[in-house]
Amino acid sequence: MVTDYGQGYATRSEPRHRLPAGLRAPFEARSWRAFGYVLLSLPVAAVLFSWTVTMVALGAGLLVTFLGIPVLAAALAGCRGFGVLERARARGLLGLEVADPEPLRMRKPGAAAWMGAMLKSGASWRHVLYALVQFPWAVFSFSVAVTFWSCGWGLLSYPLWFWVFPAYAGEGGIQLYGDAHHSVYLDNPFEITVTALVGLVFTLATPWLVRALTTVDGLLVRGLLGPSPLSARVVELESDRGVVVDTAAADLRRIERDLHDGAQARLVNLAMDLGLAKEKLREDPRTAARMVEEAHGEVKTALQELRDLARGIHPAVLTDRGLDAALSAVASRCTVPVRVEVDLPARPAPAIEGIAYFTVSELLQNISKHSGARSASVDVWRSEDRLMLQVTDDGVGGADASRGSGLAGLAARLDAVDGILMVDSPAGGPTRVIAELPWRG
Repeated sequence: MVTDYGQGYATRSEPRHRLPAGLRAPFEARSWRAFGYVLLSLPVAAVLFSWTVTMVALGAGLLVTFLGIPVLAAALAGCRGFGVLERARARGLLGLEVADPEPLRMRKPGAAAWMGAMLKSGASWRHVLYALVQFPWAVFSFSVAVTFWSCGWGLLSYPLWFWVFPAYAGEGGIQLYGDAHHSVYLDNPFEITVTALVGLVFTLATPWLVRALTTVDGLLVRGLLGPSPLSARVVELESDRGVVVDTAAADLRRIERDLHDGAQARLVNLAMDLGLAKEKLREDPRTAARMVEEAHGEVKTALQELRDLARGIHPAVLTDRGLDAALSAVASRCTVPVRVEVDLPARPAPAIEGIAYFTVSELLQNISKHSGARSASVDVWRSEDRLMLQVTDDGVGGADASRGSGLAGLAARLDAVDGILMVDSPAGGPTRVIAELPWRG
């Protein structure tokens, strides 16, 4: 697996705004989408709260009979249906991507099995909790957002409509204070200007307030309507298991191909040459000796190919002497000078040690073929419960693991064992690749 270090990062120029964020926030689409989300939250939460309280109370009351179980199951199913709507609303208006919760796990088909799975599902009861919590929060956020938004724009535009009061209400303007003996109206130019400035402050602050309110909504949606951490971990482990299986299958195919096309083919030719030499031994000893000499060369080549193949699987030096010696051997075969420094208090688990060796070997192979570097370095150390690998070179840079290259495959292999691959390779270099692996000593 190799990576083209000669390709640079894909860059995208960020749009430049003439107005600062605080002044343009009231006019941004993001602010209006957040405000729309808050406005919709109240009717949606009211319907969801009514459904949940009614159906759960009815089901709980009917539990003395068999009817309570299907009613409760229907209540939970309805809450899960509302959860689909809420995730879609958060995705469309807030840009919040929340995965679907874990599906129902039914051991056998049928209505009884479905009801049992629904009642046992933790995700279903989290949807119920969301319905109960979301309603009071929606009332609060709706009241705050509408009050601040309407007051802000209303006061800001007061210079445009203050004439309505003397023309139609017989008053000078908005009444700021009044009792039986004295009244204060906002009717002179100074008071109108101050009112507009107060409205400007409200208008500029309201988008940030609304975004803060929707942040809480996002936490509720993500925490109660998404997958639980345990189920997400199970899905991740299943995915990692698939990566490990695919990687192992690919390695087996590569080994089989290398044996079939390399050493095996040479050994077949060797057997044929030795057979011909045996026939020629009495008739033409000189030709037979030449053929035996050629067969001897084929044996050396086949042995070298077998050594290279074994080294690619798991070198003996790694088993016998550890990462320091094994990585030094790999560095000696690199086309550029490589400094190797390994500082480990002990040896990690053999599987982690093998993955670390494979990772450095692949990165050094990339440096040899694509980097155009004049020197490189390999550093290995332990940081708490992590095995850290760092490979740097002074080449042309431009390595990117997001382009489906060899680095992407290497990152997938590390991810399968809870490892991380980080690439820092700006165009023009230098390139630094850091890999983290669990220690598992």
